[in-house]
Amino acid sequence: MKTGILGGGVTGLTLATALEDDHEILEKNDRVGGLCRSFTEKGFTFDIGGHIFYSKEQPVMDWMLGELGENKHQKRRNNKVLVKGRYIKYPFENELSGLSLKDNLYCLRTYLFNPYAKQEPTNFREWIYHTFGEGISELYLVPYNEKIWKRPLEGMSLHWVYGRVPSPPKLDVIKSSLGISTEGYTHQLYFHYPKRGGIQALVDSLEKKAGRISLNFSISSIRKVADKWVVTDGTRKKIYDRLVSTIPIPELINALEDVPKDIKHIASKLEYNSIITTFIGLNVPALNNYTAVYVPSNEIDPNRLCFMNNFSEHSAPNGCFGLMTETTINPGKLGRETDEEIAKKTVDGLHRQGIINRDEVIYTSVFRERYAYVVYDLDYQKNIKILKDYLEQRGIMLCGRFGEFEYLNMDACVKRALELGKRINEKDNETS
Repeated sequence: MKTGILGGGVTGLTLATALEDDHEILEKNDRVGGLCRSFTEKGFTFDIGGHIFYSKEQPVMDWMLGELGENKHQKRRNNKVLVKGRYIKYPFENELSGLSLKDNLYCLRTYLFNPYAKQEPTNFREWIYHTFGEGISELYLVPYNEKIWKRPLEGMSLHWVYGRVPSPPKLDVIKSSLGISTEGYTHQLYFHYPKRGGIQALVDSLEKKAGRISLNFSISSIRKVADKWVVTDGTRKKIYDRLVSTIPIPELINALEDVPKDIKHIASKLEYNSIITTFIGLNVPALNNYTAVYVPSNEIDPNRLCFMNNFSEHSAPNGCFGLMTETTINPGKLGRETDEEIAKKTVDGLHRQGIINRDEVIYTSVFRERYAYVVYDLDYQKNIKILKDYLEQRGIMLCGRFGEFEYLNMDACVKRALELGKRINEKDNETS
């Protein structure tokens, strides 16, 4: 059996390393990795998407770290939320004492005496108020989530938050208001990161083991001929016994022949956000000791800042410091500004906030990615079931964040790819 793997991100690469059969990855770009890519320029190393290595699944964590070999070290999270000029420890509800006395009392009072807790939530916005109360919601969670999702939160489903956005223990919130140290999201408290090469180190390791990869293969059509799959890019033609797709479902549906109009219409309704990442090199040996900062305010465009030197001291030339900013954006607005305009606006905004000094900037570049975050609108569960049932009926397997169109972190993508590879191998061994 020969398997065609559509897409060469971490999911596709992981699956390729797990498969025992003949297989090939088709990747539209000139390099693999998807959102888990890094680049080095003028001595600075930046990640495209700002990833770290952590997981609640120890076997998955062990597998990922095994791919890094000796090129790894462990770091302790020092993330902050920037609210009204104050850097509050992340998760926000774990350091209410860092707020002004007025805001601290507002958050604690409305958390402990929360009228929204009596109402069963029906959407994401209602769930935030239901779980955290008015203060924490309005100071941080609502503006931040509106900023990253680019839509009213009452238009988003809440099915995905259970297990992904933990509800804080009441005692921890009280302690945090009193200034007693607490920690939330403890599975992320310590993380691993490559010493050199950024997140690309994982991609490079997988690429060496993945087998055949065809780059610059932009899929134009997929059709079934007898019992074979024929995939073309308009020039080259590939033939496979089975297909696994890790590419976005809308792209897959557009390329697949003989798709009913109603299925195409449903695929076109799937919601997602794009990202713009701006990379900034500074002529200073140190900037701060933060790993990341979340910014709910609209005073600057980026929603997240990652301080690369605090992930690895090898991320910048001696005496310099690297900063990556991430801004989510509606896909329709992805090309409205030039790279120069974006870089200038970002630098100026960070300067106004006192985060950097624009006079110390010696390098900037900008990267855009169309498919970055799956958005769970109110019709998501209904629509995705119809699409997955249809593609299963056509005999195409789906895997990964955009292959399955789920908001999966890197470790979840790796886990699902390894599990799918195991199922395929077992099935082949049964029939051989």
